[in-house]
Amino acid sequence: MTRAELTEKIVAHKTFNDIKWKDVATAVGQSKEWVTAALMGQISLTKEQAIAAGNAMGLNFSDEELALLMTVPYRGSIATAVPTDPLIYRLYEVVAVYGTTMKALIEEEFGDGIMSAIDFTMDIQREENPAGDRVKIEMTGKFLPYKTF
Repeated sequence: MTRAELTEKIVAHKTFNDIKWKDVATAVGQSKEWVTAALMGQISLTKEQAIAAGNAMGLNFSDEELALLMTVPYRGSIATAVPTDPLIYRLYEVVAVYGTTMKALIEEEFGDGIMSAIDFTMDIQREENPAGDRVKIEMTGKFLPYKTF
């Protein structure tokens, strides 16, 4: 079994059994964003976390599957340079349109550097609005200044 095949198995089982990522996250003891990324193949789990996720989903992972969940992944979940999935494309579009603005404002506030995607948290929430519910995405990453040498 490959890691991609395991991801497909997890997603199919989740969908068929109407399991919510937030419920799995509660069982694992981490955020829904982190656990979802891990089960989608972008973050490695400890053996205990993988077993807790499997138990929460009603999946009895084999030793091979546990090992795949524990293996540090090759990161990057988008198969094409420009995403074709409409939701992912809209996030790409936000960066395409506002990326230089975000960069300018971050550099003005912090200086020359980057926002870490390793020392990072993300929170996705539904925000009710009379004009139509909103998607609220909050990303927090440690600022890493470029060093001179």
